[in-house]
Amino acid sequence: MIDKNQIAAEQATFRSFANSYLRELNPGIPVFHRIGERNFDCVEISLPTRHAVLRIEIKSRSLCGMHLFGQIWIRQDAGLNWREIEPLLALHMLVLSAAEGGSATHRQIEVELIERIFLSCQATKRYLDAADRTAPSPVGFIAAEQSLYFGHPLHPTPKSLQGMTDWQQAVYAPELRGCFQLTYFAAAAHLVRGDSARNAVASIVESLLGNDAGKVAAGNGETLLPMHPLQAEALMLDPPVRALMASGQIRHLGPAGSTFTATSSVRTVYSDAAAWMPKFSLPIRITNSRRLNRRHELEAGVAVARLFERAGIDTFDPRLGFLHDSAYVTLDIPGQAESGFEVIFRENPFRGRAGDPVITVSALTAEPPPGGSSLFESVIRSVARNHDITMQHACRRWFECYLDCALDPLVRLYDRFGVALEAHQQNSLLDLSQQGLPSRYLYRDSQGFYLSNAFKARWYGLVPEIVQVRGLFFDDREIRDRFSYYLIVNQIFSVIARAGHDGLASEAELLGVLRTRLKKLAGEMTGAGGEFAAGLLDKPNITAKANLAIRLRNVDELAASGNTIYTHFPNPLSRIGLFKAAEMAHAIAS
Repeated sequence: MIDKNQIAAEQATFRSFANSYLRELNPGIPVFHRIGERNFDCVEISLPTRHAVLRIEIKSRSLCGMHLFGQIWIRQDAGLNWREIEPLLALHMLVLSAAEGGSATHRQIEVELIERIFLSCQATKRYLDAADRTAPSPVGFIAAEQSLYFGHPLHPTPKSLQGMTDWQQAVYAPELRGCFQLTYFAAAAHLVRGDSARNAVASIVESLLGNDAGKVAAGNGETLLPMHPLQAEALMLDPPVRALMASGQIRHLGPAGSTFTATSSVRTVYSDAAAWMPKFSLPIRITNSRRLNRRHELEAGVAVARLFERAGIDTFDPRLGFLHDSAYVTLDIPGQAESGFEVIFRENPFRGRAGDPVITVSALTAEPPPGGSSLFESVIRSVARNHDITMQHACRRWFECYLDCALDPLVRLYDRFGVALEAHQQNSLLDLSQQGLPSRYLYRDSQGFYLSNAFKARWYGLVPEIVQVRGLFFDDREIRDRFSYYLIVNQIFSVIARAGHDGLASEAELLGVLRTRLKKLAGEMTGAGGEFAAGLLDKPNITAKANLAIRLRNVDELAASGNTIYTHFPNPLSRIGLFKAAEMAHAIAS
């Protein structure tokens, strides 16, 4: 019997890798593959060092996001005969082509990449199996966070958790919806560092304990430190930590307090009983990188929270909100920039409201499990029913409301305050409580703020310490490139592509709506935001993250500097791009 989830996992694994390959390395050649009386719309990729050519059926094209693929054929040694092959075999050939080089280093990277691809595929299969058994409908905050079975659609290893075992995934992977208590340590107070823009750090930590507040306590001259259980295990094997434990300066107290579950990032955890979502370093590689809380990120979260309050940014627009990472605690170990005990505390507006329809854009735009509809299509169907309009009309209305809160306020924020957000899908939450229509955009993540150098003196007067935080201030030229990727390419284009794949609107129509909105914003503003909006309209190429190239070069994207992790692809918002979109829509319709 054919396992539908195994097939779906393999197709998804090929889809994410092949889309990355086509965007970053080789766009291929559009061709038709004829079998009998039927023509298949395909892209052809030549692999000369493999003495082969691949033809990949494109079941649904996109100028904005990922393509959806169908059958795959191969022709070898300049022969005339094509034969169909499985997605994983085709993927292996693409990996070999992408990792060409011949050196031992290249070979090692190739082997590791293949390992992570198959780990990602196996994880996807496991998550789909679990979804068949126990998954709730992803209409509330935490359910949506835990519904991303396929992960990033343009990433070669979207579900790779290198270093997390199967039995650990059952508890700590968001898609498996496990629950756990945090692990607590008591440390000598002189070793502990913390700061908060609002609440006292000690009161935040104590609040996480809930009814266990009296059961786990620090002694005289000690401070409590909460820790993710996975990180706690790793820390207790670390020689400097073991030395501090042996000297009595750190004590392991064990699990206690409220029960938490993982959000989509894996390392930020949620409890319906807690007013804070702790964000931890973890001893695993998630997709590309070890996800570590760096000292400057801890400081950035607090400094930005203070800035936003004092500058009036928090109340700048009622359609825009922030989940600030407004406090942190860590332990100092001499000679180490980070000890591993770094914990960021994110404000949790969903305490007691796990089912609120405030949903990450990643969940809305994700490819559905086998036999299902995308969450986006389900939302549009609900809007059409609630307002007694057609699905196409509902999609257009939804998209306009979406731009009202997810585009306009963010561009105006940059224009007025010189603050751009790393507003990618996973950092972006939409409040759909108004009969399914977006009414508010919420942003999260202390790593994702770009502050213009032009505002540095102004912000120094409000929050002097902010200019000392590494990695917060940038030149506007670099900000515009990054902002265009995170807000436009990663987030808004994903919505447009999803609507196109679901048959709810053509990409040409929604790109036209977006272009009209950007022209309006460009005409209304005279600062950096107006320049950003105008610049998107006619430049031939637009910035994108080079997720596959990063992997091939074995780069830790969180430690990389400058624009080394970005690439470019043809801009569908340009006049040429809109013409191609219209041409594609006509071809699909006919």
